[in-house]
Amino acid sequence: MRKNPPLKALKSFEAAARHLSFTRAAKELFVTPAAVSQQIRILEERLGITLFRRQSRSLELTEEAAILYDGLHEAFRTIENIYHQFEGGEYKEVLTLGCVGTFALGWLEARLGRFQTLHPHVDVRLRINNNIVNIAAEGLDLAIRFGTGIWPSTNNEKIFDAPFGVLCDPEMAGRLRAPRDLLNERLLRSYRMNEWEDWFREAGEDVAGISGTVYDSSGLMIQTVIHTGGAALVPLNMFTRELTSGQVVQPFETVVNAGSYWLTYSKSRIIRPVVRTFRAWLLNEAHSD
Repeated sequence: MRKNPPLKALKSFEAAARHLSFTRAAKELFVTPAAVSQQIRILEERLGITLFRRQSRSLELTEEAAILYDGLHEAFRTIENIYHQFEGGEYKEVLTLGCVGTFALGWLEARLGRFQTLHPHVDVRLRINNNIVNIAAEGLDLAIRFGTGIWPSTNNEKIFDAPFGVLCDPEMAGRLRAPRDLLNERLLRSYRMNEWEDWFREAGEDVAGISGTVYDSSGLMIQTVIHTGGAALVPLNMFTRELTSGQVVQPFETVVNAGSYWLTYSKSRIIRPVVRTFRAWLLNEAHSD
C-alpha cells in the first residue's frame, strides 16, 4: 500500500532548508529545535537519504535535499497562495512584491491605488527591504531593486534610471555658493562606496576621504536632513514631494548616475497571469511619467 507523505516532517524540512537553521525553523513553526530535528530524522528514515551535512556552526543541504527543497518550497507556496485567495469569503489573486523602501515610499505607494482600482480582486502583499532580497527564499513573485541590473539568477527589467543629486535643508542651501562649500557641512553617506567622491568629480572637484555616519536608506537620510539638517546624495525622482513642499532644496544641478530601479523575477518559476498583469501595469506607469 502506498504511504501518505509525512506532511509535518516535510514542512519542518522545508523551513529548516530555507533558513539553514533548525533554530530559526523552530521559531517559525512554533516548536522546539529538538522537535524540528526529530521530524528531519523521520523524513530521512522514510526517504532513505541524508538531508543535511551538519557543520560545526552551520547546516548544508545535500544534493538530494536541494532537489527536494526546490519542489517542496514551490508546493507549500502554492498551497499558501490558494488558501489566501479564499480568505474573507471572496476569491482573490495574491501577488507578493518585495520592494526597496525608498522606491516604495517615493514612487510606488502613490500609484498602487490605481492598480487596485483596475484590479480589485488582486491582493498585493508588499514587503519592504533594504535592497537585499532572495526571491525564492522569501516567496516573492516580483522584487523591485536598485543597482546595475546584473543579477544572474533573475530576469531583470529596467523601470527607470535614478540620477543622484544633492538635497539639503533650506538653511544650508543659503550658505552654499559652490560645490566645494559642501565640505564645510554635514554630509550624510549611504552604503554605496565613493558616491560623494563621484559626485564631486562630476562637479569638477577632486575630493577624497569623505567621512560621516553611514545610512542604509535614502529615505532615512532625507528625514534626517529635514529634522536635524545636513546634505544627502539621493535619487532625486524619489523625493519630488519633499522638494515641492520646500522641506529640502537641491542647491546644485550636478547629478551622477549611480544606478537604476529594476523589476526582477525568478528565471526558474512559471510566471502566473496576475504577475504578468502587475508587471505590465508597473512598466506602463513608469513609462507614462
